[in-house]
Amino acid sequence: MKERQIRHDVIRELVRTSMIKTQDELVAALTERGFECTQATVSRDIKDIGLEKITRRGYVLGEDLRLESMVGDLVVELNSIDNFVLVKAQSGTAPGVAAALDDAKIDGVLGSVSGDDTILVVCGSANVARALYDTLSTYRKG
Repeated sequence: MKERQIRHDVIRELVRTSMIKTQDELVAALTERGFECTQATVSRDIKDIGLEKITRRGYVLGEDLRLESMVGDLVVELNSIDNFVLVKAQSGTAPGVAAALDDAKIDGVLGSVSGDDTILVVCGSANVARALYDTLSTYRKG
């Protein structure tokens, strides 16, 4: 894999697991991970990856914002058992929520199958399923 792609994967991981509020913080975090890059390189990476800057949260992935919005607006119930997460959504909206989930490319999520109002998410382990359940639960409104 090319260094640029590896760096992009690390940036995705960093913004999902840490609050990165500035490009300088991102450069420092990448340097700690062994990447030699400048602010200009990071600026290009931010554009290429499609990071969004939210004042209160710092940088976030655009696909994560979409998933968060869709789960918050459309998901009515979540359940987790073993390495599966079952997502119940408003009628007719499950395919869109499943697409947003797939687009987020969450580590350990192997795929999803959706019907009209239900999504079955298959995870690589029970721990991944629990983490996904916890994350999606924080996105739900009310």
